Amino acid sequence: MPNNNPVDYCIWGRVQQCVYQKPVKDVDELKQRFVEVWSGLRQTVVDDAIDEWKRRLRACVRVKGQHFEHLV
Repeated sequence: MPNNNPVDYCIWGRVQQCVYQKPVKDVDELKQRFVEVWSGLRQTVVDDAIDEWKRRLRACVRVKGQHFEHLV
């Protein structure tokens, strides 16, 4: 099944990069970093993910749900 979750293909990499800039001491610190990074995302990042999502959905429809990464 194609990946059409904007968080997975567009936002997760940015969040992960910020969260792991420094070593994480424990689960509580990890949770706190995720909350801080997520709440600090600029609206333009979310808007860009939504725009990309629309392109991906159109490509997915064109190929009737088959692999479409080469089309986006």
